[in-house]
Amino acid sequence: MALTPVQYAVVVASLGISSFIFGIFAELKKPVAGEAITGKGVVICKYPSDPSIFLGYISSALLVAASIAGYLSLFYPYKGKSVPRAAILSSRWCTSYFSIALVSTVFAAIFLIWPTVQGHIHHTKNVHTDLEFDCATAKTGLLGGGAFASLNSSLLWLISLMLATNAREDYFLDAESSELI
Repeated sequence: MALTPVQYAVVVASLGISSFIFGIFAELKKPVAGEAITGKGVVICKYPSDPSIFLGYISSALLVAASIAGYLSLFYPYKGKSVPRAAILSSRWCTSYFSIALVSTVFAAIFLIWPTVQGHIHHTKNVHTDLEFDCATAKTGLLGGGAFASLNSSLLWLISLMLATNAREDYFLDAESSELI
């Protein structure tokens, strides 16, 4: 089944919005701190059961899926007509937005994965020899910031897709005009 740019745009937007929603829920469900239980020379941190780690991983996976779909949408051979990558990337606007989308994706991934992994580590390595350990969790706001960066990333992939569609049309118009000469 051949995909159209609109179908790819819907996929990228849906995945990006889903990543945003899961990231926001992960931020909202994250506990402020764990309960410190003092033992013989150790502090054991007991964290309440929370879905923030799972939601953070889901949000990260959806960001990766949206970015892969966004990247593939730029070079997909629509209607069986492929365009050389050089023709698409010859547009300065397309190249700049493509680069910004990549950087935004990396930025969003860092802000989603870092607190998620840190929270996972806090939950699994919960015995500490420092008797003044306060059973902290990941920094507040990182998951929410990552969620917004994820939404921004998917929007930048959509802009890149629009610019690549324009570059494709220009390429085919140039090819037709050169055949007429």
